[in-house]
Amino acid sequence: MNIGDSILEFKKKLPPGVRLIAVSKTKPEDLILEAYNAGHKIFGENKAQELSRKYNNLPKDIVWHMIGHLQSNKVKYIAPFVSVIHSVDSLKLLQAINKEAEKNGRIIDCLFQLKIAREETKFGMEPEEIKSILLSDEYRTMKNIRIIGLMGMATFTDNQQQIITEFKFLHDTFFSLQREFFQGVNYFRERSMGMSDDYTLAVQEGSTMVRIGSLIFGQRNIIN
Repeated sequence: MNIGDSILEFKKKLPPGVRLIAVSKTKPEDLILEAYNAGHKIFGENKAQELSRKYNNLPKDIVWHMIGHLQSNKVKYIAPFVSVIHSVDSLKLLQAINKEAEKNGRIIDCLFQLKIAREETKFGMEPEEIKSILLSDEYRTMKNIRIIGLMGMATFTDNQQQIITEFKFLHDTFFSLQREFFQGVNYFRERSMGMSDDYTLAVQEGSTMVRIGSLIFGQRNIIN
């Protein structure tokens, strides 16, 4: 099955309201074009400079999502065009995104990355850290970012109950934040959770965006 067929088959599995982010990190541009030519336009990358290069070389109606850990000094590479940044894990990063978005005359949609996994290697914030940002004077002055939801990465484990518990935690935290900080707005609605190994559990627990790479493109290529 080619990449175009894989995309179409995968989309059939997703219920209404769940968007597919095709994770194209480390993949060559010709493979991204195969998916694009099959009608898919939403792609996720995890390195700012690689994302910038692909943006410059590929069709301009592609919707790019930054899904990887993002350093504040790398925001400038993607601020002119990125659609959504999934991995906001500090006030410092949010301030950098707001600054670069303002320079480019844009408002950039962002997701707070919630730490849901038990693995120390996973990035993300605790709910209280997110609340602290939302209550801060610094946040209130930001005019060029828009918080549209939460992203989380579950523990890499065969224990499905643990994964379900972690996704439920994101789901519950999302609705708690919505009630406290985002009542009356229609843009705070995204729960970005679920990858190739656990997306079915994520969808079951209320995901609105799944980040799928290997099920579409095959095992990832390692590039320098």
